[in-house]
Amino acid sequence: MNQELTKEQILEIYNTPLLELITKAAEVHKKHHKTGEVQISSLISVKTGGCPEDCAYCPQAARYNTEVKVHKLMGVEEVSVCADNAKKGGASRMCLGAAWREVRDNKDFEKVLDMVKTINAKGMEVCATLGMVTEDQARKLAEAGLYAYNHNIDTSEENYENIISTRTFEDRIGTLKNVRKAGLTVCSGGIIGMGESVADRIGMLYTLSLLNPQPESVPINALVPVDGTPLENQKPVPVWDMVRMIATARIVLPNSAVRLSAGRLEMSMEGQALCFLAGANSIFAGDKLLTTPNPAYNQDMEMFSILGLTPKKAFNGKPEVQNA
Repeated sequence: MNQELTKEQILEIYNTPLLELITKAAEVHKKHHKTGEVQISSLISVKTGGCPEDCAYCPQAARYNTEVKVHKLMGVEEVSVCADNAKKGGASRMCLGAAWREVRDNKDFEKVLDMVKTINAKGMEVCATLGMVTEDQARKLAEAGLYAYNHNIDTSEENYENIISTRTFEDRIGTLKNVRKAGLTVCSGGIIGMGESVADRIGMLYTLSLLNPQPESVPINALVPVDGTPLENQKPVPVWDMVRMIATARIVLPNSAVRLSAGRLEMSMEGQALCFLAGANSIFAGDKLLTTPNPAYNQDMEMFSILGLTPKKAFNGKPEVQNA
């Protein structure tokens, strides 16, 4: 049963004095999760650039003049090597990203299914973010061993058309329903720092909280402005905004894994420590998140050592299949 909060209640949580908010979030986190346990995930771009969408934050959109180099779908063996290296670096989850608007039933999709089978056989959770999927395609991914499907809602429904015009908010929700029907776990969150209002941040969390069941995984990203995109001149997100957003997400979505995602390169270790205290229990490790820079593995391992964090093992707490 979802914890039903109104937008007004979520806003009240968000506006709680910061130290009090962190304390409350830490209490919720301790009740629902193992304190100090953080999952290390690795995210690779298996097909880069040339995307027909117009997401204002994304350097992979074909219509923007960025320095991203287009490359075709990687080979299964190449991805297998990446997974081996990620596992050696402590990752228990491998996320595969392809710059597609939607999945098509062709040889490339068959190759992605082989990638999923290959990585799954290594004992790692496999997540994919491939654009929109039908229920049948989601079932094929599940049968191949996919653990989770990522499809972020990005922002509030009210702000959505300011960020993307080539795919509707309803399309996003429809894909999440298809994923859920296939028995996959849902990974869905968003990005802050795109010029949105506080109300938009609350609206995004409100939508996620209404999904039934709520997403097992909620990435909170800070925009990494990229030259050539419409959002290239956005100011960096203050670390306090990230801490506040993580803490609010933890309270609103108590059972979800809250993923401290893009934007960590701009955060100090102290800032990230506050995010972990406020309920973040996952990071993406590796020097790139799809195409944007990210802290190196050795930096993160040093952080884990200093903060006393423990890498979370794979397949910890997969829910029963839900037919939404």
